[in-house]
Amino acid sequence: MIYIIAEPCVGVCDTACVDVCPVDCIHGPADLDEIRQVREEGGEDALKAKYGDKIQLYIDPEECISCGACEPECPVEAIFEDEEVPSKWESYTELNAKFFEDR
Repeated sequence: MIYIIAEPCVGVCDTACVDVCPVDCIHGPADLDEIRQVREEGGEDALKAKYGDKIQLYIDPEECISCGACEPECPVEAIFEDEEVPSKWESYTELNAKFFEDR
């Protein structure tokens, strides 16, 4: 079992989950410190303006050790075990994996 970040993270990109991950397997489309700075200075609107409406974080399925530390830290409840992703967000399992294939 691995963890997946789903739709509630889109446009929010809160990095609280990153801080508790013991293996640093949570990544974004830009440097996480830069994402944090933009978010702190201008909020979600600034994030969307700089990175687009679809910005979110992703969990590397090859690095995730299934510890679950990230799940309770997510303020928008966007993190799920891969087998527990709600059906309306099943596509995020593939999106998550594809993000790392393209890196």
